[in-house]
Amino acid sequence: MSRENPMTVRSAPDRLLSVLSAFDHDHPALSLTDISRRAGLSLTTAHRLVGALSEWGALERDAAGTYHVGLRLWEVAALAPRGLALRQIALPYLEDLYEATHENVQMAVRDGDEVVYIEWISGRSAVGVHIRVGARWPLHATGVGLALLAYSDAASQEAYCAQPLAVFTPHTITDPATLRRVLAEVRRSGVAVSSRQVTEDALSVAAPVRNADGSVIAAVSVVVPERDAQVPALIPAVRLAARGISRALGWQPEPDKQPTRATR
Repeated sequence: MSRENPMTVRSAPDRLLSVLSAFDHDHPALSLTDISRRAGLSLTTAHRLVGALSEWGALERDAAGTYHVGLRLWEVAALAPRGLALRQIALPYLEDLYEATHENVQMAVRDGDEVVYIEWISGRSAVGVHIRVGARWPLHATGVGLALLAYSDAASQEAYCAQPLAVFTPHTITDPATLRRVLAEVRRSGVAVSSRQVTEDALSVAAPVRNADGSVIAAVSVVVPERDAQVPALIPAVRLAARGISRALGWQPEPDKQPTRATR
């Protein structure tokens, strides 16, 4: 049974948050004992806090006696301004991208060294990676992550490249020099292509989404089976969706520079 360190004073909000933080995508259902252990709380304290959270609707208990995140908490989380505003504005463009490709379409934002998926539209393709809204992946292993990392500042990129890079398949980028070259190519071309990095059968094509001041705040991608990928055909469709969302957010691309004509 977990015991709290008597020398450590934890506030009530901190303990409540530790209970909620016990849940993640790898641990969506937990027993009271599991919650106590993962939150670092005594069983008595965990029982009291879980009871309060369940009464409010943040947690729900199933017939087996295990706890899950409750719908009330999902309702509150959905109000997060960054994700909510982006989803509302982006959805028509994401739906158009789906209609153009009939493939899996997704949108993600950056949170630290990870991407967080804020929208996912399932296509006809059966690829090995199954993403839920709210799921997280390392930046270097996904198309959306590469698009977001490529347009971050140089110091942020170097800090990311300097740390150990998680491996998911033999094709996952693990060499910092290779990652730097990939990021440079993303900036040059304006799109990111990630092939077989998370699973052996998936390829994604991603493009950045900009806000009114031109900052990259999100990325859009299409995920397809690698064996059937028609990358040249996917790139313009993904670019079009990303540019449409960016314009809806107030971004105005710089006009193409025309050669000046000499006056007589």
